[in-house]
Amino acid sequence: MNALQPKSRTSVLIGFVDWIMPLACAVLMVYFAFATKAFFTFANISTVITQNAPTFVVAGFAGMLLMSGYVDLSVGSMMALSGVSAAIVFNSAGVGAGVVTGLAVGLLVGVVNGILIGVLGLSPIVVTLGGLAGGRAMAQFLAPDSIFGFPPPVGAFANTSFLGITYVGWVAIIVSLILVFVMGALPIGKRIQAIGVNPRASFLVGIRVKWTVVALYAAVGLAVGIAGLLQVARLDSAPSGTLGLGFEVTILTAILLGGIPFTGGRGSIWRVLIGVWLLAILKNGLTLMNFGPEVAGMVTGGVLVVAAGLEALTVWLRRRA
Repeated sequence: MNALQPKSRTSVLIGFVDWIMPLACAVLMVYFAFATKAFFTFANISTVITQNAPTFVVAGFAGMLLMSGYVDLSVGSMMALSGVSAAIVFNSAGVGAGVVTGLAVGLLVGVVNGILIGVLGLSPIVVTLGGLAGGRAMAQFLAPDSIFGFPPPVGAFANTSFLGITYVGWVAIIVSLILVFVMGALPIGKRIQAIGVNPRASFLVGIRVKWTVVALYAAVGLAVGIAGLLQVARLDSAPSGTLGLGFEVTILTAILLGGIPFTGGRGSIWRVLIGVWLLAILKNGLTLMNFGPEVAGMVTGGVLVVAAGLEALTVWLRRRA
């Protein structure tokens, strides 16, 4: 009986650590609700969803990728490249062609990353860091100055609401719900996590590991294309130098907060989405309390360190269990 007690205590501690982030999210919302009356209003919550729609869209797909043991650090620069490409075509060939261009650029970059990493076996960190530098440079080459003056439907999409939430926000909500369903109810979720646990064993049981990785990178690329379109529509401009700047840090922080280890093998999309929500309300609450963006940046960096610490603690506890 006594031999079982340490394991039991360890399991309780693991459960407690797993729930720290959702509890912190709830505590933050309560605190900001008391600290500023403007926080807990439907209009503000809707604004938070709209402002962070690109993060919700990309974080879910990037979380799936990390569950398989792979990472994409180029999402910020690729969002700039796809957004700028779409903006150029908006003003030259119309909205439909611009949307297709933005999605195609993101998808193409994702496929290239997937082939280089999943099929050819190159380092995901090296390849996507190259994309981080090269994508931003390419976006600035295409558009040294900010692009604006889009056709009316672009701005109308960002500013039109349904049930009090903008179309931009609804895109994020729908994509998030689909991802939660796919990863929770369909076999693909277990297969992705199996690759993260042991790629060789996954291959031996019939999982097409290389092409699953390619598909995951392609999905992240497509999500980045969607995010670029949403951000360009919301801003009604495409500033190549700042569009998506620091986006990869936000995505990685949300994923780690969601409990997905950097080595992959486990995790859940709904926890990643809560991680996005925590970062979103933290930034929103600090802004409403008149703190500058530099404070939000420092806090986000601190949260990333805390998330890494919690993951290290979870790994240590699981080894003891």
